[in-house]
This record gives sequence, C-alpha cells and structure tokens, in this order.
Amino acid sequence: MSDALPALADDLALIREAAAEGGRIALAHFGSDPDVWSKENDSPVSEADLEVDHFLRTTLLAARPDYGWLSEETEDDPARLSKRRCFVVDPIDGTRAFLAGKTTWCVSIAIVEGGVPLTGVLDCPALDEMFEATAGQGAFRNGTRLRDRRDTDKLSIAGPANLVRGLPPHLAEANGFQGHIPSLAYRIAMVADGRLDATFIKPNAHDWDIAAAMLLLTETDGRLLQPDGDDVRVGQPAPKHGPLLASQAHLIGDLLPVLQAVAHKRS
Repeated sequence: MSDALPALADDLALIREAAAEGGRIALAHFGSDPDVWSKENDSPVSEADLEVDHFLRTTLLAARPDYGWLSEETEDDPARLSKRRCFVVDPIDGTRAFLAGKTTWCVSIAIVEGGVPLTGVLDCPALDEMFEATAGQGAFRNGTRLRDRRDTDKLSIAGPANLVRGLPPHLAEANGFQGHIPSLAYRIAMVADGRLDATFIKPNAHDWDIAAAMLLLTETDGRLLQPDGDDVRVGQPAPKHGPLLASQAHLIGDLLPVLQAVAHKRS
C-alpha cells in the first residue's frame, strides 16, 4: 500500500454521502415490517440491516480498496488488521428501535487508524439529523458545531440501572434523566451535543456501536473511558468492550469510580 492516503476531508465526504444513501435505503424499510432473523446472541437483524450493509461495503471498498472493513453485519476478516485504515460500520445502530417504529436509530460509519477514529458520521434519517466529525476539526450536527454545554443545577446521566444507582448522592439528586435511548451511538452523540451530560454503557458494546460517536464526543472535549481510566481504542483484534463511560470532562472524576466499582464486582 502506498504511504499516500486520501485527505481526511475526502474520506469524510465519502462516508457522509454513503451514510446518507444508507439512511435512505433503511428509511424505505422503516415502518414496513421487514423480514427479521435472530442472530446467535438473540439480537435481531432485518433485511434492512443487510441491504444497508451490502450497499456500504460495496460502495466504500470500491472507493477505498486498501482500507479494512469491520461491520456488525459482516463476518470479521482478520485481514483488516493489516490495513492502515479501516471502515467501522453499523448499518443500523438501534435495530430494535427501528423495528419498533421508534426514530432513534442511525447509520454509523467511522474510519479508524491506529486505534482511534479519524472521521465519523451518524446519519439519523427518521430524525432528519446528520452528525459528523473529523479529528482535530470539531464535531457538527446538521452543519452546526457542537460545544460542551453545562448546567450544574440539572443533570442528565443515562445508562443501565445498576450503574445509575451507583451515582454519588449529590449527582443522584440532580439527575433528571428518565427513559431509555435504544441506539448506543445516538446516546453517545447526545453526550457530545449536550442533551446528556454522561452515559454509562453496559458490557459487550462493539466497535461499530461506538467508533463514530466517540469521535463526536472527543471533539467536544468529552471522553469515552474504560474502567481503568484509559481512553477506548477501536479497530483492535477484539472489537468487544467491557463497561464504559461516555462523559464530558467535568463529570469524569465523579463518575469513573462508579464504573470502576461495577467492573470490580464483575471481576
């Protein structure tokens, strides 16, 4: 492979256009009762997931044949590890929401190099939202730059009940979040754009759930952390993760011990 790689602006344009078309393909199935199967882990996959995956794989690898490929709906090929850059894709993040007629689902595409995402896009066609980011150049929703917004009197901290129950008292009292956001990628994007202050993430999230969204977060000075406090790395041989924390920087000191306590119990 040549040392000359495409400019990140060109990579972003490529995945933006592909995600938008993937979103249109998915939207054509939305609310129309597509065929559904159960995977080995009992999670659903629909004909819409597979159609979007086929389109994205064909389109993106035709444009970047030297890049690797990692997708929820494609069998993992270890050959991706020999590639300098890799597409990390979830054709429909939030399939259960998609099948239930809920709007919080998205097409997620990132380009990863050296364990970190360089560009990322979330296309959310049922919400008419497009998130995008490039490393070092900020994150955007529908063209408007995202910025860390804080309200110390009102907090919105989401996540599994066993983790939220571990919040220290001063945060538990201030936390006004209720409900469930079925797309993990979209939930992390909500931390990036300030609608959530943080979210805990239960074990077994995969790279395709988080790669694009974590770039949105880091470009707004947030972090996606493992229990040991290290930043998450993606595109590694094992794409599955333990419990995680997505948070804006000012809450990490309070929230990381909660994650660590749960991780300690699991071990």
